[in-house]
Amino acid sequence: MSIFLKRPLVSTEWLENNLEADDLRVFDTSVTLSSNPNGYGYEALSGLEYWKDNHIPGAGYLDLLNDLSKKKCETSFMMPSTGTLVVNLEQSGIDDSSTVVLYNVGSPMWSTRVWWMLRSIGLTNVAVLDGGWDKWKIEGRATSSSQCEYPKGRITGEFNKRMWVGKKAMFRAVQKGEPLTLNALSPAVYSGEKNQYGRAGHLPGSWNVYYADVLDSRTGVFRKRQELAEKFEPSGALKADRVITYCGGGISATVLCLALNLCGQNSVAVYDGSMSEWVRDEALPLKSGMLP
Repeated sequence: MSIFLKRPLVSTEWLENNLEADDLRVFDTSVTLSSNPNGYGYEALSGLEYWKDNHIPGAGYLDLLNDLSKKKCETSFMMPSTGTLVVNLEQSGIDDSSTVVLYNVGSPMWSTRVWWMLRSIGLTNVAVLDGGWDKWKIEGRATSSSQCEYPKGRITGEFNKRMWVGKKAMFRAVQKGEPLTLNALSPAVYSGEKNQYGRAGHLPGSWNVYYADVLDSRTGVFRKRQELAEKFEPSGALKADRVITYCGGGISATVLCLALNLCGQNSVAVYDGSMSEWVRDEALPLKSGMLP
């Protein structure tokens, strides 16, 4: 029997109680980031080997870095073609009828990124494990090192292009002052105090809602709806006709997408290239300070 998810989050208790469900597909999506010692940005490392050592019982691994991102691309983690994405997800065992739960080590941004990707190809019965691997481990729940494989699936959904924007559309948004734009990076990076990507500052007109601020700093779970609404209130994002989120590489921006979803705002897109792409074009504007 299929499980129909009512929210984009599931608790550790819920997952433990449903691990034996036939259509459930659980995946570790972990990626490790470290500051690039040779310049700006970050260096990324797949979490595949860590998953092999220890994971939630029955969980597979989705390799965002090597399998679910565009190959030979100057900007890391860019959305691949729909065909490539579908083939890799089907090989991993995801099907139109699957109930998919995603988790990772640390901040949930890798899981929310894959959650957003899956939703954009029509897979809506997908959720992120609230608190992720860290909460699962702290609570002493069962883990496994057994290698598991789900049977091959079949995905027939269509790509929703409105969930993504490219550089040209982002530039038009900056020029027009709409749609409303949210920057998910830290205040230090947003303001330009810290130059993380080669050119400092933020896209003119964009508001800062730091992705870490929508999470409980103690438990790593998403804040309650009222608390989330307070984070978005200054920007007016919950009342906007449309919202675009961005960050350094289109990853932590999806944490805001999930938080907005929890608040009932579903007209949202991600600027996939984000700062990593934007800063390479010297003609594109950036603004310093804490004002949009």
